[in-house]
Amino acid sequence: MKEELKENELATLQSAGVSRRRFLAYAGAFAGAGLLVSSVTSCKRDDSNVLPMPAGAVDLGSGDYGILNYAYALEQLEAAFYTEVISKPYSGIDSGELMLLTDIRDHEIAHREFFKNALGSNAIQNLEVDFSSIDFTSRASVLGTAKAFEDLGVQAYNGAGKLIANADYLVIAGKIVSVEARHAAYIRDLLTNGTFADSTDANGMDMAMDPAAVLSIAGKYLKTKVSANNLPTT
Repeated sequence: MKEELKENELATLQSAGVSRRRFLAYAGAFAGAGLLVSSVTSCKRDDSNVLPMPAGAVDLGSGDYGILNYAYALEQLEAAFYTEVISKPYSGIDSGELMLLTDIRDHEIAHREFFKNALGSNAIQNLEVDFSSIDFTSRASVLGTAKAFEDLGVQAYNGAGKLIANADYLVIAGKIVSVEARHAAYIRDLLTNGTFADSTDANGMDMAMDPAAVLSIAGKYLKTKVSANNLPTT
């Protein structure tokens, strides 16, 4: 990612309420990590469980490009959700919640723009979301959805780690999933104090989920259908 944003990219971020200084502070942490999408290698893919691609679906692609687009799709969804949350805060929100949920929004926008810029011409299109099932006026509805998204994001990155061929990309995924886990812990504590670590397994580790399972859940909130048929599976 270049240190300086293009003017149209900056305008997009500012329209969502993210200042240039704050965006660069978030995105700058990734800039020197070596995510130069120029020599992508592919993992093996098991075709035995491939399903027909839905009509009009966006294909994420194959190999590491496909995995990066998978992450990009999820970050698009999260960024759109938190942008909506902050644009019309739920009833009874206090200043502390608003401030920290705004920080989460800014993180998700930074993640989205990072993948978009890193992928360049290989990036999938902007996805249309469907939040009709969410009551954005209700704290319980918003935080319940946020919890589901954050837990899903953590499980998605954990499940995709083994599919990444380029070690530099694995480092980036590790840096992002740790931020998503912080979000998940905060949201859990907002819902019920002291439950920040309730999503771990018996060994104190976060769960993992494969792309097909993740997208089957995320698809409820996407108007644009997404296909993971060409992603590596091993």
